[in-house]
Amino acid sequence: MTVQIEQEPPQTLMSIEWRITVNSMMRSRRGMALATAAGSLLILSGCSAGTEGTETDVTSDAGSTETPDSSAGGTCAPEEIQLIGQVRNETNPYEKAWLDGGDAFAESVGLTQTRLTYDGESPKQQEQLRQTLSTGNPECMVLNVLPNGDSDTAPIVAEVDAAGAYLVTHWNKPADLNPWDGHDTWISHITFDGVDAGAQIADAIFEEMGGEGGIIALQGILDTSAAKDRFIGLENSLEANPGITLLDQQAADFDRTSAFNITKTLITKHGDEIKGVWAANDDMALGALQALEAAGMSDVAVAGIDAVPEAVQAVADGTMTATVSVDGPWQGGIGLAMGYCVLTGGLDMADVTQEQRAFFARQTLISAENAEENLTPTANLADFECGNLFDRVTGPVS
Repeated sequence: MTVQIEQEPPQTLMSIEWRITVNSMMRSRRGMALATAAGSLLILSGCSAGTEGTETDVTSDAGSTETPDSSAGGTCAPEEIQLIGQVRNETNPYEKAWLDGGDAFAESVGLTQTRLTYDGESPKQQEQLRQTLSTGNPECMVLNVLPNGDSDTAPIVAEVDAAGAYLVTHWNKPADLNPWDGHDTWISHITFDGVDAGAQIADAIFEEMGGEGGIIALQGILDTSAAKDRFIGLENSLEANPGITLLDQQAADFDRTSAFNITKTLITKHGDEIKGVWAANDDMALGALQALEAAGMSDVAVAGIDAVPEAVQAVADGTMTATVSVDGPWQGGIGLAMGYCVLTGGLDMADVTQEQRAFFARQTLISAENAEENLTPTANLADFECGNLFDRVTGPVS
């Protein structure tokens, strides 16, 4: 369900400065209160040294169902925490699976995730977040966000910084914007090696084509790191396979309908020369597949990225060649889990390394050999335990 949020008039510079000042005062007062409480607890613990009933470690082991104890360093009681997941839309199966993963985590800790969608409109995304941050207590708020494009991440981070909320971003950010550069509540930025993924699906297509023939390429939203990196992966694979010709490439914006229409046009233009379709995500690959089927072209190799159920089923059925799983349900839950663990004391930001604050996560090529076992993407709640949050790190984002 998409949450509709009424818009408020744009803020003036004075109102923004006032809010930043108030938030700073709130953080200062909270710090003083925590310091006083800590002092009291230290005195009490000195009086009761050696007695039974000591606190247990709040960092859960894999498979544990225990909830972190907010008395062990957390700043919010679990019931005070607001969990927000934001993606472009739920018509994209991958992004719907992302929000479903967020719901699974929220339910596991007795909370509800607020599901936000902004229809690929950057101004709408910014306004949704501004409105959300003005509701409730932002210092007990966790936002797991897919920025619409690289250029949207900086204003999102600035708004969240000012409010004092906790943030995890995915996929898109400028190369010179990093969580460790003075952004205390921007916990982490998670992405995947798009160059590698783009090359993997290209290689799968080229192998099915026997190493020769023409292909068309459907790019995603061009102002995104994912689209840029995946296309670089295709270009690298083309360079290594001189028998393959790139007949045409166009941006279909990660959208199935756009991909269907563009593929129809390119079929008219190139006809039977098309032996393969490289698509930067599954939604576009499925749109291209529909256009090919309508044209009676059943022997064209098609591949995408995201491993949405429909695409994995197509791979299992032999109508698609391959896809790459980045595990949408895991993405939807992991960002919320990180913020929840920080706020309840299960994760200390001082212990999070620079590599963990901007990292590539594990991804898997899905082909005919393993499609059946990947048909139903579900969240594994053990992944969201505080001790397991960074288990899928494969390397730092450089």
